[in-house]
Formats: sequence, structure tokens, C-alpha cells
Amino acid sequence: MITQETLTHLWIHLGWPLLRLLIYLAIGLLAALLIESLNWTRKLAVVARPLTRFGHLSPLTGAAFSVCFFSGMAANTMLAEGYANKQLNRKELILANLFNSLPSNFLHLPTTFFIAVPIIKGAAFVYIGLTVGAAILRTLFIAMLGRLLLPAGNGDMAPTELPPSPDKPFRAALRNTIQRFNRRIRKIAGYTVPIYILFYALTEAGFFTAAERFMGEHLAWLSWLSPQALSILTFQMAAEFTAGLAAAGSLLASGSMRMEEIVLVLLIGNILSSPIRAIRHQYPYYAGIFKPVLAAELILFSQSFRALSIALVAFLYYFFCM
Repeated sequence: MITQETLTHLWIHLGWPLLRLLIYLAIGLLAALLIESLNWTRKLAVVARPLTRFGHLSPLTGAAFSVCFFSGMAANTMLAEGYANKQLNRKELILANLFNSLPSNFLHLPTTFFIAVPIIKGAAFVYIGLTVGAAILRTLFIAMLGRLLLPAGNGDMAPTELPPSPDKPFRAALRNTIQRFNRRIRKIAGYTVPIYILFYALTEAGFFTAAERFMGEHLAWLSWLSPQALSILTFQMAAEFTAGLAAAGSLLASGSMRMEEIVLVLLIGNILSSPIRAIRHQYPYYAGIFKPVLAAELILFSQSFRALSIALVAFLYYFFCM
């Protein structure tokens, strides 16, 4: 028999989060379709034009880059629409998704900053500076990679034109947006809802907690770190980033670890803990936007590239500052 307590638990942990995700997806989809229908792609692409022009990336990629500073979902929806309409090929879609690493980083920056600063003080500025630096390196590298892999005329590709309606262009754009939205939202929900429910079931069964705990308990290959550093890693991976920060703040305040050690171990924890959390939190809505197989590929590329860039920054920091 289903009790009131069970129904409340389902609503709090499944019903409301899923409904909220669908609302955000719907808003992102509407914004992306309206931008395309109003032919604002080139206007939004101005922000990233020097990089996109250098990297032979299309105006659509530049527009998604600009939108990503405000909404990652809307930016990804723009890329998915462009791919579906053959404005982007598969190669540029992957590059464009990676190119958005910098604005995606800035989306979460305020939260991370205001949590980290009170706990680890000055170390927060160094840690956040290094992660932002890694994001900038990723964006610059993707621009160089695009220059090598994409044709030179790609950056001049014209965006999709709205069917002419000189009388009331906004009304025509809005009508076109609503028509396309009704088709797309059903497909997105058709993938997102069952996948989200599956991931909820895996979470309730303890799958992700067990995976994070397993990684946290098998850190023998990091024996070169101090026991205090390993304790931060364990908290960061088995619980969450804030737990790792709390442990780091305590050790920093007691003088058990130097600021440089704190920063390094947080960078390592970032590399190790992000993949599982990305799969857990990103995949359900990525699968709705891009379809399951492509979503998995994009997350794999994104997390691998992210881990490599942070590992490089961590190595340089260790070499020059430790």
C-alpha cells in the first residue's frame, strides 16, 4: 500500500525535480527557437566572433556560446536544432559543445565562489582562478582545433532565414516558434522522462553513492599525497564538493595543510568526482535534447577534455608552486 509519506518522498525527490527540469527545458527550447526564428544568430555571435572566425566555427556556434552565459540548456538546444536542421555537422556539434566550456564555467562560478571563500579563504581565489584558467585554455584549444578540422568558409555560413513576412515579423517568428516547439517538446519529454526516472531509481538503489564511495576508497595510486589530503578527496568524492571544502577549511585553519596543498587536492578531487556527477545530473536532459547515444558521446568528450585540462593546470601548479 502506498502511504502519504511515500507519495511525499516521490514528489520531493522525483516529481518536482522532473517537472522543474521539463520547465527549464521548455524555456530553453522556446528561447532557442525564437532566436533562430527572429534570425538573431549573427547578432548574438558578435560576442565570440574573433574566436569563431579564427576557428572556422559557424555563427550558430558563436550565438550558442553567447547564450550559454545565461542558460546552458538554451545553448545546447540551439546546437541540437542546428544539427537537426543540418546547419552543423557532427564534427562541429562536438566542437561547439566543447567550445561552450568557458560560459558554462561562468554559470556556476558565483555559487562556487560564495561557498568556497568563507570556508577556505584565500585558497578559494587560487582554486577558482585555476579552474577558470583551465576553461579558457579549453576554449582557445577548441578554436585552434576548429581551424584545423573545419573548412575556412564555415564561419561565413548563413543562418536559417525566416519565411518573409514584412508586415509583422515578430508575430510570424512567434508562430513559427510555437509550431516547432510543439513538435520538439514531445520528443524531448519522450526521452527525458523515462531516463530521468531510471536515474532516480538508480540513485534510490544507491548505485551512484556506491560508485562514488568505491572511487573514494580506492585511492592507493595517490599515496604520494598526505593522509590529510586523502581525507579531503574521500569527502569530496563520497559526499559532495561542499563536504570536501569543509574538510579542507578545517585542516587549513588548524595549520595541518598549506594553502598550496589544499588547492592541489581540490583540483584532483574535481577531476575524479566530476564524471559520475555529470552522468548522474547531465545525462537525463542531454538525452532529451540530443538523443541518448549522441548525448553520451558529448558528455564523454566534454568530461575527458575537462579532466585533461584541469590535470594540466594541476601539474603546472604543482611544478611551479609546491
